[in-house]
Amino acid sequence: MQGTKLLEQELLKRFNAGDEAALRYLYDTYWEQLYVSAYNLVKNREVCEDILQDIFIKLWDKRGNIVIKTSLKAYLHTSVLYKVYDYFRKNKGVFHEELIEDFDRKIQYTTPESKLIYEELVAHVNASIELLPPKCRAVFKLSREKQLSHKEIAAELNISVKSVESHITKALKHLRGSLSNIASVELALFIFHDLLP
Repeated sequence: MQGTKLLEQELLKRFNAGDEAALRYLYDTYWEQLYVSAYNLVKNREVCEDILQDIFIKLWDKRGNIVIKTSLKAYLHTSVLYKVYDYFRKNKGVFHEELIEDFDRKIQYTTPESKLIYEELVAHVNASIELLPPKCRAVFKLSREKQLSHKEIAAELNISVKSVESHITKALKHLRGSLSNIASVELALFIFHDLLP
């Protein structure tokens, strides 16, 4: 495991230095499994190919600035999941409803990597939520877990709607800061997509 991590660090170093052979290695090594991950969700060959092409182009554009806290494999799988979700969000009506329903549940079973990334992210998010001030945490949990409206939360906690909005904003700012240092930050965007402004 340690050897794999060292190899990945060396590969990432070469990639960030602009070594095209490192890009080719990443593409040849991971393309097929990333395609399978995308296809299991989208069921459309052309869309999956476009998604992967976009991921590798953007990855190359960001060379020199890529920092990966997990593994390259996890980082790439997370990128696929985010891109698939983003495609669904931008192309509502293109796909059958059953492909979009329970998206966050489906990604857990796309690949072993997806499941692991999802579980790690949820654990990280839940730990971050527990660090919120009590009232802010209560508001956020009512919004996220019970899916109450701002008005319903205000009535339940006997506070103003404006206070509810303030607590939600504070909670999301805290979570973004907490997630900013992990590769799975993109994945958090669709776990909280209904709460984000």
